[in-house]
Amino acid sequence: MSETCTSLTLICVGSSFALSGLFYHLYKRKLQEIQQLKKIPKVELNEDLLRQLHALHHNRLPYVAIEGVVLPDGEPLASQYVPRCYGVIQRVIVQEYKKVLNRITNTWNTAKHNRKESTNTVPFSLVPAGIYSTPVTVQVESPMTATDLYLEMVYSRIRKAKETFMGYFEQEMSGEKPWCLEEREEMLKVGSTLTGFGELIMDSSRVLRLRPPQNGQKYLLITSSYQSYLQQHRSSMNMWKMLTVVFGLAGAIVLLVFLYRRYLKESEKKDT
Repeated sequence: MSETCTSLTLICVGSSFALSGLFYHLYKRKLQEIQQLKKIPKVELNEDLLRQLHALHHNRLPYVAIEGVVLPDGEPLASQYVPRCYGVIQRVIVQEYKKVLNRITNTWNTAKHNRKESTNTVPFSLVPAGIYSTPVTVQVESPMTATDLYLEMVYSRIRKAKETFMGYFEQEMSGEKPWCLEEREEMLKVGSTLTGFGELIMDSSRVLRLRPPQNGQKYLLITSSYQSYLQQHRSSMNMWKMLTVVFGLAGAIVLLVFLYRRYLKESEKKDT
């Protein structure tokens, strides 16, 4: 019994220290990401930015962060399902689900079937928040090439398939039967706050353009403000830091208790 308790204690201690080491690694990686993020120049959409780019060689900044409100350059896209909902990127997904008969276990399992996806985009720009008439805007190029572009879900519906008497026998023979149809619409809505990380250039017409960087860095379009995006990283870093401390302390406490009990047992043996 004593050997079993000793083994379990050592396993608990080892697991706690191992998890603490893993969480510390994740904490350090997130800390490095934040440090790299802070090194990226953040520019403001104003006349000073135009003068800054005009004074630079090739009129470009290789990699910057820029924040603004999404506005279409022309007519926006209207939602197919939600009235008075407009955007500049629209993705409609129709996913069919079927029940497939496993003839070995005689059970019906759900499987995806016939996924259809369509994406529409219109040219759009970023403008300073609260100023819709400013002449300083930046056109966003190639948004669909951005890494991890998040679109807001504006509509979702699941419709169950109707079963008929004749269809029941057909399904038993084929081993497949329709289960449900999921319809989902995602959009980058007009008026959304967007933070872009990429190359900023000013062309010969003094039009600002944000495009994928040529230096190999990630082209990011984040649907939040710059400060919110930074705070998300800080929250994640603090979580890994807290877990590192908690599991490290737990392992240390269990180890100290174990060693103290061993010391008491050895002392009792010497006394007898």
